[in-house]
Amino acid sequence: MASRTALGQQVHKLTVLTVVIAPLVGVIIAMRMLWNRAVDWGDVALLVAMYIPISMGITIGFHRYLTHRGFRTNRAVKAMLLILGSMAVEGPALAWAANHRKHHALSDREGDPHSPVDGFWHAHLGWLFIGQNADPQVYARDLKEDKLVVFISRTFIIWAALTLIIPFAIGGWQGLIWGGLVRVFITHHVTWSVNSVCHTFGQRPFTTRDRSRNQWVVGLLALGEGWHNNHHAFPRSALHGLRWYQFDLSGLTIRLLERTRLAWNVQRVTADEMRARVERPARELAA
Repeated sequence: MASRTALGQQVHKLTVLTVVIAPLVGVIIAMRMLWNRAVDWGDVALLVAMYIPISMGITIGFHRYLTHRGFRTNRAVKAMLLILGSMAVEGPALAWAANHRKHHALSDREGDPHSPVDGFWHAHLGWLFIGQNADPQVYARDLKEDKLVVFISRTFIIWAALTLIIPFAIGGWQGLIWGGLVRVFITHHVTWSVNSVCHTFGQRPFTTRDRSRNQWVVGLLALGEGWHNNHHAFPRSALHGLRWYQFDLSGLTIRLLERTRLAWNVQRVTADEMRARVERPARELAA
């Protein structure tokens, strides 16, 4: 019976991964089928050139900087990161940060905006439709007093429009499709996979109160965000890849900003802190 249950869990996890990755694979197959007819290297280059900085607007700007204060930076870099994050079309900066802080406060418990405990598709996409957005007055009161954050949040529609206007201006209608719409589609599913996939299966090197896991596929696609158990164990750390083999492009970019003195007070995890977290019994966390 136990082996049958374990097999069922493995089948479920494989199904989940397939369903989440399938749309991305479908896009790749479509590009292959349409090669030199509706897509070429210029379209791929535009897609990548838009995907990486805009995704970093989410991973570095909205997440590691705004939500968790993992590092400090100057006003110009801050504005650039928040504008890029807004161009991902995942909601205004203020609302995004409030939702994510609520997720950490209630992770995989009642009230968590996007936990697989309430169903995988709820975590991946469904939560966006049922009105569980966090109250910024409760979860992001400090950000409501930040004039730049409030301004960029209130002008969200402008930055959301730019995410389509820019690729159209560069590549016309074909640029709009591949550098705009397809790229937004990929960005969304990769981001949502952190909520769903990374709370469903993968490795758990650290003991946490939630179901967060490290998933290397999401780690690559989400520029380091897939090392999610690392993040839940050490939320303020600006670097999510804590081992040499955990590729974290966002963390490497923050290090580059630090070396050029465009970032400072970069939060890191020490070896002693990691050892203590691994060795800490689960009963202590439940106390």
